[in-house]
Amino acid sequence: MKMKHFTRLLSLFFILITSFSLANSTIVSHDERAITINGKRRILLSGSIHYPRSTADMWPDLINKAKDGGLDAIETYVFWNAHEPKRREYDFSGNLDVVRFIKTIQDAGLYSVLRIGPYVCAEWNYGGFPVWLHNMPNMKFRTVNPSFMNEMQNFTTKIVEMMKEEKLFASQGGPIILAQIENEYGNVISSYGAEGKAYIDWCANMANSLDIGVPWLMCQQPNAPQPMLETCNGFYCDQYEPTNPSTPKMWTENWTGWFKNWGGKHPYRTAEDLAFSVARFFQTGGTFQNYYMYHGGTNFGRVAGGPYITTSYDYHAPIDEFGNLNQPKWGHLKQLHTVLKSMEKSLTYGNISRIDLGNSIKATIYTTNEGSSCFIGNVNATANALVNFKGKDYHVPAWSVSVLPDCDKEAYNTAKVNTQTSIMTEDSSKPEKLEWTWRPESAQKMILKGSGDLIAKGLVDQKDVTNDASDYLWYMTRVHLDKKDPLWSRNMTLRVHSNAHVLHAYVNGKYVGNQFVKDGKFDYRFEKKVNHLVHGTNHISLLSVSVGLQNYGAFFESSPTGINGPVSLVGYKGEETIEKDLSQHQWDYKIGLNGYNNKLFSTKSVGHIKWANEKFPTGRMLTWYKAKFKAPLGKEPVIVDFNGLGKGEAWINGQSIGRYWPSFNSSDDGCKDECDYRGEYGSDKCAFMCGEPTQRWYHVPRSFLNASGHNTITLFEEMGGNPSMVNFKTVVVGTVCARAHEHNKVELSCHNRPISAVKFASFGNPVGHCGTFAVGTCQGDKDAVKTVAKECVGKLNCTINVSSDTFGSTLDCGDSPKKLAVELEC
Repeated sequence: MKMKHFTRLLSLFFILITSFSLANSTIVSHDERAITINGKRRILLSGSIHYPRSTADMWPDLINKAKDGGLDAIETYVFWNAHEPKRREYDFSGNLDVVRFIKTIQDAGLYSVLRIGPYVCAEWNYGGFPVWLHNMPNMKFRTVNPSFMNEMQNFTTKIVEMMKEEKLFASQGGPIILAQIENEYGNVISSYGAEGKAYIDWCANMANSLDIGVPWLMCQQPNAPQPMLETCNGFYCDQYEPTNPSTPKMWTENWTGWFKNWGGKHPYRTAEDLAFSVARFFQTGGTFQNYYMYHGGTNFGRVAGGPYITTSYDYHAPIDEFGNLNQPKWGHLKQLHTVLKSMEKSLTYGNISRIDLGNSIKATIYTTNEGSSCFIGNVNATANALVNFKGKDYHVPAWSVSVLPDCDKEAYNTAKVNTQTSIMTEDSSKPEKLEWTWRPESAQKMILKGSGDLIAKGLVDQKDVTNDASDYLWYMTRVHLDKKDPLWSRNMTLRVHSNAHVLHAYVNGKYVGNQFVKDGKFDYRFEKKVNHLVHGTNHISLLSVSVGLQNYGAFFESSPTGINGPVSLVGYKGEETIEKDLSQHQWDYKIGLNGYNNKLFSTKSVGHIKWANEKFPTGRMLTWYKAKFKAPLGKEPVIVDFNGLGKGEAWINGQSIGRYWPSFNSSDDGCKDECDYRGEYGSDKCAFMCGEPTQRWYHVPRSFLNASGHNTITLFEEMGGNPSMVNFKTVVVGTVCARAHEHNKVELSCHNRPISAVKFASFGNPVGHCGTFAVGTCQGDKDAVKTVAKECVGKLNCTINVSSDTFGSTLDCGDSPKKLAVELEC
């Protein structure tokens, strides 16, 4: 009896435990309308934040700002080459601690979308693939290749098992409600033929076998194998419809801006257009939308892809690279999110009817037994509209959507921005003058003697040799020329067919010149005259530099990098040209920099390595510089100004803050003083900062700094620059502007700094933009500057009611809509 009683108690215990586990799990599914969570259809607003592009101490603040902005979920890729830099050697430390990142999301009460890939694109080096994978025998990426499939399954399984072990899937009570396998394969599948279809079917079966208990996504994958859910990526996805009618309309990447390339202009996507794309998506039946990016961050170290992706991955996202709110984008979207959430039941359960009002204007009505919600969309890119809808007139600007949660009152219009614009600037304090020491990169063995680490007959692709351990690879050979050599003439050149992103050439220890790509064509001919060839042995030394490996396209892993030849000496004798091909000579190869191998960037002193402080050189190539500095006071983000430098890499206290290249300016053409939000956005539209460095300021995370005591900055200068101009600053809000519409409230803030003055304020029909505001033809009869000053000056933030009650009668304005224009100084 006792044994029987014990068995019953034990059974009851397991039932209780099982019931507790199920009660704390989340059931995530879907139907044709939406993702369902515990049986309830949901509108889900998500934003991409990539954990390696910030630091772990920044994660809580970034995630909470996303939550405050109205998001339900945080989406991230998982970066294979960061986590498995060498085969079966893993790194999940520091800002690579993906488990900690997911738990931080959970702590904030948000969901997570885990895009395992493991191909990620993401403008990340090699698309997230480790280069050792490419160098395995008989390897082909993203197709039916046993070696690739085995490695992909191994890494994917490892990530899944890590999440399961920490109970992070929603089915276990965790925050992960969706996972993704592969990435944008539909864009390239046709290049792989029948094997492409077989591969994507394998991906689906492999993912499904991992039994994670939440749906799997395949973005940009029409006719995704079941039960995978296909999704859309792009600037607009309102016209997208899933090919499978049982799949909800989902948008995994709404591109909030665009990335930057070295030598490119600064992209800019307006808050009005981004909000328009979101509202249109939900007007046309969408229920899951993710911002790519919500916080872009920084490509620390050498993780930037490319070629030529910058260190900054700001992306003009709602939260900027440094963690500040990008206003008005963040605030304008927050207001939209609030309105959409108030309509969740109508949008996910309501019957849908559509009315064509003509001239590219359409109304959409979502109706339930409890009421209706409406959208009025004007996709005309030039004409504003006065729309009569249900017996009431609505002013709907061109390229905008009005949202009416009750089908009566306009609660939001995408073109009517009632959020402040924050103009960020560096603080005005006098910068610390840095005392620099320097030493040359010890390259004489390579330049003069051609001595390397390994020898091969012929030319070899750079990534095959370096395994991506460095951006730098020396190619060195010798050639004997005698007096009778047919090549010999008074006019001889070195000719190199190159795929190097940057090429430096030396002959007999003398610098011949360099070439780098300015037109996006990474396949070019370098040819320079050489005057120092000798009779006898001549040393040819070529330094190939990569600036981020290819990260996108069919068969991108095979894109050549480095010097693939031919390499030749050319003699010109009148009309006769004689060429001596050196491509099949014996070549010596030297991987990387001696200074890097000797850890000159480390804060730990190396006794035998001396640094000089006299004869400080500027404009000197292949040179290391080092200086001490004090961390700027306060909590604001820290930046370093690299104006005056050439090209290279920088370290703060031994941690790389990325590649720099401020000497590479964008073209002078293609920028406008004003940006018209109307009409379809593309990455070149509304670009700014023409003729200026693509990136001058670089992020220094505060966690990289010693709050007290000395800090060290180390530079490797490849092309030659002047470090004396380098200085550290903090990023602050300098000016706050708003152009708010009547019958709204506008919140104004200097982001934890007091508002010091009102530079301009007018209620009526003011003209101009932030910095150029002027009074229009009419304004309220109360002094707007005094009114705003009374409410705001001396405070950290204030709220202004935009109305005639606040600013006085505006009889001269007639019935036209009134606005408040205000500019504050912080």
